[in-house]
Amino acid sequence: MDNAASTPVLDEVIQEMIPYLKDHYGNPSSLHTLGREASHAIMNARKRVGSLIGANHREIIFTSGGTESDNIAIKGAALYARKQNPEKNHIITSMIEHEAILEPCRDLQKKGFDVTYLPVRNDASLEPSVLEDAISQKKTALVSIMFANNEVGTIQPISQLAKISHDKGRNTIFHTDAVQAIGKVPVNVKSLGVDLLSLSSHKINGPKGIGALYIREGLKIDPLIHGGGQEFLMRSGTENVHGVVGFGKACEIAHQRSTEYQNKLTTLRNYLIDKVIDQIPYSRLNGVRDNRNPGNAHFTFFGVNGEDLIIKLDEHGIAASTGSACSVKRQRPSHVLKAMGFPYEEITGSLRLTLGIQNTKSEIDQTVSILSEVVKGLRLLSPFNSRHH
Repeated sequence: MDNAASTPVLDEVIQEMIPYLKDHYGNPSSLHTLGREASHAIMNARKRVGSLIGANHREIIFTSGGTESDNIAIKGAALYARKQNPEKNHIITSMIEHEAILEPCRDLQKKGFDVTYLPVRNDASLEPSVLEDAISQKKTALVSIMFANNEVGTIQPISQLAKISHDKGRNTIFHTDAVQAIGKVPVNVKSLGVDLLSLSSHKINGPKGIGALYIREGLKIDPLIHGGGQEFLMRSGTENVHGVVGFGKACEIAHQRSTEYQNKLTTLRNYLIDKVIDQIPYSRLNGVRDNRNPGNAHFTFFGVNGEDLIIKLDEHGIAASTGSACSVKRQRPSHVLKAMGFPYEEITGSLRLTLGIQNTKSEIDQTVSILSEVVKGLRLLSPFNSRHH
């Protein structure tokens, strides 16, 4: 029940990867047959990734994952813009972004950039007028707003936000981290009007350690990694061929089954939400009910500590989380829930359950039944017990 952290690799994906681990082991930059085979496989994967998001294959560069894609987008775009025009030293993002956006922004602040962190409503949605007010036509180089929040699942009005950025800013670049949205909701870079978009393979039943960045044709940004000039000079280094092939196949499958996936996940998610709210007293759904990622359900259980919940659920064979697995080792309260205005005990009493295509209704029944008992047991021991209603 933690598919936002990672998903199982599909058998069809594994089968397509195996030859590139065994027989077709060539370096894609080599001129001989082995190299050409690898190069052809990368081109095929590039087309598959592009097809999923409505992009041309020349607009896709492969990276090591969503974090690297975000870093190239943020730093590459901001540094290039300032190089062209020293006045362009302003970046806008939101308070609920993934750390892979927030950390590069903080790093750029140390390098003289001004960064505006936009507030959100208590359901984690961003009011477009807030962005409009923050943009400076002269100074804003880049706006980066995530497509679907990784913790509470809220989907932002990306096409509207991109339009505001382009209309109000002068040459302002718009980036979206779509890592949690790809393969779950329709994403088309042309109709969205975005300049940069980050993707990750292991969130859509592909292998880990591979991702991509869409860079709109004609847009120039600085590369962060220099060397042999692979990936259209944007990301040097010998390509992770089997990873690229697996990612391409996962994108092809996601493209073919997108409506089926979306309908299945939405049905399962609504079933899970209704069951939890109905069967567990003093529980609340966080974020919006409908305009949220199909597989995401995020709750607060009053009078319970979320980490205790995760440990107890794990003892029963259920994988869940309190938020982003990428920064969980830091053990600090969720910045997303804080930005949504939650008091401390509500932040620490949160639980994220995220569904994947392999999940079933009976697994949800089993989960809610165990969750109900676990919450009941923990509340008896809770220091917040007298206030949990």
